[in-house]
Amino acid sequence: MIIFAIETSCDETAAAVVRDGREVLSSELFSQADMHAMYGGVVPEIASRNHVGHIGRLAEMAVKNAGIAKNDIDAVAVTYAPGLIGALLVGVNFAKGLAMALGVPLVPVHHIRGHIAANYIAYPDLEPPFLCTVVSGGNSIIADVRGYTDICIIGRSRDDAAGECFDKAARVLGLGYPGGPALDKLAQGGNDSLFALPRPVIDGAPYDMSFSGLKTSVVNIVHNAEQRGETQSDKALTDKASPNKAPQDKEPGKASRNIELIDKASLAASFSAAVSDILVPRVMAAAAEFDREKIAIAGGVAANSRIRADFLRTAEAAGRTLFIPPLNLCGDNAAMIGCQGYYEYLAGARAGMDLNAYATMDVSG
Repeated sequence: MIIFAIETSCDETAAAVVRDGREVLSSELFSQADMHAMYGGVVPEIASRNHVGHIGRLAEMAVKNAGIAKNDIDAVAVTYAPGLIGALLVGVNFAKGLAMALGVPLVPVHHIRGHIAANYIAYPDLEPPFLCTVVSGGNSIIADVRGYTDICIIGRSRDDAAGECFDKAARVLGLGYPGGPALDKLAQGGNDSLFALPRPVIDGAPYDMSFSGLKTSVVNIVHNAEQRGETQSDKALTDKASPNKAPQDKEPGKASRNIELIDKASLAASFSAAVSDILVPRVMAAAAEFDREKIAIAGGVAANSRIRADFLRTAEAAGRTLFIPPLNLCGDNAAMIGCQGYYEYLAGARAGMDLNAYATMDVSG
């Protein structure tokens, strides 16, 4: 069975062709990261407009590179939740038109289920049940994958997602957007125990997580360094040169220079270690309680080298099998949507021309 898939939940425009849920015939991607870098994060309106401008071209490329004809397509799968509502609507409406034109079923796919399914592409022999943690820019969850479409959430972030915190920590360190890869690279030369960062525990919810306090700690460390960097003599010279300058104003570029007063590599390493310490023990404890021998991780944050290494080491020590997608399947892509779309199709999931997009939706469906 050949599924044509579309993913437009955030700032990646993607189209793919997948056969029988496991074989990727083509996977095309247009990243808008460079466009959003100047703003320090994704601007929804810009993302939506760029999806409109590129989705048709990518769809044609996906069909051509798959070596199929359009009438070979058996169904169209599309991400309909969760994500940026405007971005999602571009993909949903394109998918509606394509399904109608081809006369094939339209299959709605939850974005997080797609991330879990990326492991099926990387590991053709992987089958449920298994435990999976999905850590991305918008979501941080621990899920018990009981079946391809039977997924139960047993833990989640109570506030920010881990990926969001990576981006914000990177931004305050002057690393730009997207922050995850740059922060990971910077952390390689740092001392991960130099900064004491919080590892919150949720009372009564052992598998739930919290990342907002960790993010705030990093921001406070950098801001405090900036404030200490302005010596009394610097302030006196500035005031003398500009007597009418407001006290809160700073010399242009001052903040960026003062950041250099802290060990940024060690702060990046300490931050990565803290995120890993929040994730790994919870997942391993959940695997033990739910008696899951197989553990998978997915989502953009799964590309972080510290988190990957800690999961590998801990899973091996516990005698459990770990599944981690390659880097190209950790981020948003349409191949994972086509894979999950196949299993959703087999489970009877269908959508009509009234399919809507949703900014939030529980993965359990």
